[in-house]
Amino acid sequence: MSIVADQVRRLDARIDRVSLGPLTLGADHEVELQNIDQVAASALASPRVDELLHIVKALSSGLTSGSHLSSSRIQNLLVQSGLTEETPLPELLEAKSQYETDVEWLLVGKATVQTYGLLMGTLLDQIIPLSDDIWYWDEVVSSYPYGLLYTMQTSPLRMWKWTREIYSESVERFKRLHLDQLPGQGTEVEEVSPAQHDESGQTHKALGLASLHSQLSKHWRQFYDIVRQSVAQRSIMDIQRKIASRVDIGRSEARHKQARLRRLRELTATGLGVLLDEGLNFGLSEEAHHEEWKGMLERSVALMDMILRGVLVLDMSVSEFEDKVFAGVEEDPELSIHIEDVNPAERPAVLARRLLTLLQDGLPDHRIAMTKLTRRYGRPSRLVRYWLPAAALLVSSSTILRILVNKQQDIINWVRDFGQTARDFWFNWVVEPVRRIIGTIRHDDTAEIAIMSRDSLKADRDSLERMVVEFATDNPDIAVGNSSITESEIAEIRSKVKAGDVTPVLKAYEKDIRRPVVGAIRGDLVRSLLIQVQKTKVDLEIAISGIDALLKSQELVFGFVGLTPGVLVTIGLFQYLRTLFGSRKGVRRTRQVRRSVRVLRKIDRILSEATTSQNSLISYRDHGLLVCEVHVLRGLAHGVLPGDVEKEFIEDLDELTNLKGIQVQMKALERIRWAYAEWLSKMQ
Repeated sequence: MSIVADQVRRLDARIDRVSLGPLTLGADHEVELQNIDQVAASALASPRVDELLHIVKALSSGLTSGSHLSSSRIQNLLVQSGLTEETPLPELLEAKSQYETDVEWLLVGKATVQTYGLLMGTLLDQIIPLSDDIWYWDEVVSSYPYGLLYTMQTSPLRMWKWTREIYSESVERFKRLHLDQLPGQGTEVEEVSPAQHDESGQTHKALGLASLHSQLSKHWRQFYDIVRQSVAQRSIMDIQRKIASRVDIGRSEARHKQARLRRLRELTATGLGVLLDEGLNFGLSEEAHHEEWKGMLERSVALMDMILRGVLVLDMSVSEFEDKVFAGVEEDPELSIHIEDVNPAERPAVLARRLLTLLQDGLPDHRIAMTKLTRRYGRPSRLVRYWLPAAALLVSSSTILRILVNKQQDIINWVRDFGQTARDFWFNWVVEPVRRIIGTIRHDDTAEIAIMSRDSLKADRDSLERMVVEFATDNPDIAVGNSSITESEIAEIRSKVKAGDVTPVLKAYEKDIRRPVVGAIRGDLVRSLLIQVQKTKVDLEIAISGIDALLKSQELVFGFVGLTPGVLVTIGLFQYLRTLFGSRKGVRRTRQVRRSVRVLRKIDRILSEATTSQNSLISYRDHGLLVCEVHVLRGLAHGVLPGDVEKEFIEDLDELTNLKGIQVQMKALERIRWAYAEWLSKMQ
């Protein structure tokens, strides 16, 4: 809810309190209590009162949703009430009950509150953009590059203005010269015309064309001479412009416009401050007298009228504007205190008609005049600011088009390669790793990591077992120390081989290695060596199978490791594209926080430099500027602070804008700084 809506809601509730009191007492304030219900019931039975009460309810609608009514809606409701029509007959006014008059006052009061909110919102919306324009001119004035850029941007406008002035002045001088020479030319024509008519018609036509051509040539030479004289005279008059550089001329123009905008901002802020402090001022008492608040409504409407009339007069100072507004309100001829023969029953209608005029003419005319002033003194239009790059782009457009045409095939190939690269990256580094991870989770055999064949170790181990058993059978004396070997001994050898024990082979190897040549020729040295090679192969496969089992146990981890680069790159690109083309909530929130800090600085500066009265109250201008900054700060806080904290923040802002003394306002500002610094620092 904005500061305007809050103010309208409070004033609307205040209108209800001060107006419903006498309204519930009926027409006769001294009537007995038991007759009050009968009087109220008979008054409510009137169709006229019932219609007025419906309009009163409509004028209060929208407050619960945090918005005020539009100008057209208020106008329609005022017209519907019938109060804006011409003055009714005296007998109809006499027939009007006091209850109906009180309802009319209630209706006019609520319409005044809504109009007050419209004017307050209009002034706020107009004064806030002026700071940006003033800052723009400050950059032009304080910076030589910006001043040069502004001079180049506005050079066509200055040339057009100079040409138009020369042309207007030359045309005016030519008209005066032609009027001075016209009598002599007329006499000469009268002397020549009879002779020409006496001759042939062809001679007359030829002489007429020649005379017309001669006359046009003479006029053109005269006009050309006048233009040359005007240019020379204006060059002499603009001797100061010749001394100063073009950049200085542009900066001087910017300085003038900045001064006018500052004056406009000060007057608008003063008007807003006067409206807030003096408009709809019910006083300090909780309940105002039912006649006093009616006079206050009339003065408030007159105050709004005077503010609209004088807020855009830039030739006045702030003090002159204040004096003019207050003097105009005191001397307003439409106030009932200045009209002796006014009928009390007609006062709501008079005020309603003035409100309607204010809504139909005052506010629209004010907006149009404000738009003209901002166009005249505000920053240049986009056409003026960007005609240089637009012209450069237009001049180089043929070259750019030629480059695009010549590189058309290369551009197509670049686009195609980029699309193919993006597609391959997506499928090879994102889709395929995800598919493998899903297969691992589901124990898909085709997705398992395998360094060696699944049955390779079993086959080599069985082969080693057979080799050792056959060697022990062929050499029982070496294997078991007997001439024969039993089945139990063979089973024992088999179990040992499975455990990696090939002792019979090693014994034969130790025996034959003593005499290697004999052992190689007559013994089993070669056979034992080959069996040990097979044993080494089995041991190596066992080690590899252990590594394979370890990899299989961590297969899901390796899958996620393989997926991580693709996912990180994809998320990074998505975040970049979302920031570039989509929602910029985080960037926008950071900007809001930075703007909030800047607004707090402006508020501190306003209070530090404020002009105070004897009772420590700031001036109307400073109050208006303060309310503008608080209005901006409330809008920024809506997207930064949590909901419950935002309510407390709004309470502190209300205390900051209330006129309770500058000391109280400074304490409120200091409280805002330390109480909400946590959220501001987090958002940064």
